[in-house]
Amino acid sequence: MGSVTYHFGEFDLDPSLGRLGNRGSPVGLEPRALALLCYLVEHRDRVVPKQELLDAVWSGEFVTDAAVTTGLRTVRLAIGDTGRRQQFIRTAHGRGYQFVAPVTVTPEPTAAVTDSTRDTIRFCRTADGTRIAWAVTGAGPPLVKTANWLSRLDMERATPIFTHWFEGLTRGRQLIRYDGRGSGLSDWTSGFTVAEWIEDIDAVADAAGLDRFPLLGVAQGGPLAVAYAASRPERVSRLVLSAAYARGRLARARDAAEHAEANLDLKLTLAGWAAEDRSYQRFLGAQFFAASPPERWDEFTAYQRQTVSAANGARFLEVQSRMDVADLARRICCPTLIVHSRDDPRVPVSQAVELADLIPGSRLVLLDGRSHLLTAEEPAWPRFLAELYAFLAEEDTGQDR
Repeated sequence: MGSVTYHFGEFDLDPSLGRLGNRGSPVGLEPRALALLCYLVEHRDRVVPKQELLDAVWSGEFVTDAAVTTGLRTVRLAIGDTGRRQQFIRTAHGRGYQFVAPVTVTPEPTAAVTDSTRDTIRFCRTADGTRIAWAVTGAGPPLVKTANWLSRLDMERATPIFTHWFEGLTRGRQLIRYDGRGSGLSDWTSGFTVAEWIEDIDAVADAAGLDRFPLLGVAQGGPLAVAYAASRPERVSRLVLSAAYARGRLARARDAAEHAEANLDLKLTLAGWAAEDRSYQRFLGAQFFAASPPERWDEFTAYQRQTVSAANGARFLEVQSRMDVADLARRICCPTLIVHSRDDPRVPVSQAVELADLIPGSRLVLLDGRSHLLTAEEPAWPRFLAELYAFLAEEDTGQDR
């Protein structure tokens, strides 16, 4: 039997993809809450006891009944339900919960997907039990991309600001990427350390059956890629860094003025998350896409809010601003390509120069561009792809031997 999509009210729920939509627009819902909603919809013919929900959704974890209460509150907020206005999920006091809204079911075809340009989303577990969502796109030699800033696998390719990355990175290659813990379709856990992020890459590489592979780190994924290449030299054959840095903004502040500026940058961004004020949120979008019109900044803001909770987004920002992998960069022994836009407003080009100085034998290429994340319209984009594929071809043709 193929997968199915459940339709209720204005919502569509696809358990196989882990996706909830409202009139075609994705609804951000952390994976555990989404699993809770799926279970209630799939067992809507009866009242589901609280203990059954705990066993099914939090299997093997030590949690209290409060986990179900919190999860239901999150679900109800996402679908417009409340404790009093129970049009979708009804509380049967003393017995459990039941999904009571009318549901129609649309079966999906069972035929296997043969289009190699489509994503195949899978899940794996890290050494500490965290569930990580990962995806494969394209065919050919592998290229693993570290998670950077925020992502959500089932939405990325439909978001115009990112679609060119998939077309560009899958030309004769198999792109393997994932949602880092704390965001997207992966578990929204509280772990935000470099060691835990390294575990995420290990789990994905193992699940994909990869022993050794080239690694791409973009923007905030750059320092993580550096840390992984230094910690797992036996696994990384080549390293590509784009818009990357060795030290976050707070970590690299040299004096009181730079420290104050870095703190202001962090506070402005956090204020946008907390207040949902578009003017604050545009601040980060304008830095990521400086060469683009304001509409793209808003598109980026909307995407971010569907990938992570405000609390986790804030924690990501704080941890990334304090990251320092300078010492690890000196230990990298694989061929390394560093590509950076000369006028990157988020990460100054001086940070690329520092990386090139730290990583032995690395190659630095500076592009004429103004955005932190390269857009399809910039002349820097085809230049980036040309440099990337020429660099990877050296490994494919045996020049590393």
